[in-house]
Amino acid sequence: MTGIQRNFQHDTDVLIRQVDNHLAVLRAGAVNDLRLAELLAASLRDLVVSTTRASAADRAWVRAAVHYFVLRREGRHRGRSIRSLTADQRVINEVALALGRPDLVVEGVTPITGTVRAA
Repeated sequence: MTGIQRNFQHDTDVLIRQVDNHLAVLRAGAVNDLRLAELLAASLRDLVVSTTRASAADRAWVRAAVHYFVLRREGRHRGRSIRSLTADQRVINEVALALGRPDLVVEGVTPITGTVRAA
C-alpha cells in the first residue's frame, strides 16, 4: 500500500511541477494575461491536490487539464493561430465543475486592471 501512496504523491508532485514550470515560462515571456495565468495555475494546483486520492477517472480529468494548460500555444507552422489563455480557462472551469468544485472556477479577468470580475 505504501507504493500506491507514493505513486499518488509522485503523480501529484509531477503535475504541480508542470504547472509551476509553465507559469514561470509565461512570466518570463511577459504574457499579456499574467493575472489570468496565475489564477488558472492556482486552480489547477488545487484540483491536483484535491484529487490525489480520487478515482482514476477524476485524476485523468485533472491530468488532461494540466496537459492542456502546459502545451505550447504556438503552432508548428507560422500560419497557425496561438491559443489564448481563455481557451485554457474554459477547459479548467469545465473540469472544476465536472468534479464538483465550483469554488475553483476562474471567473473572467479584466485585462487592464488584472482584477477578477464579480460573478
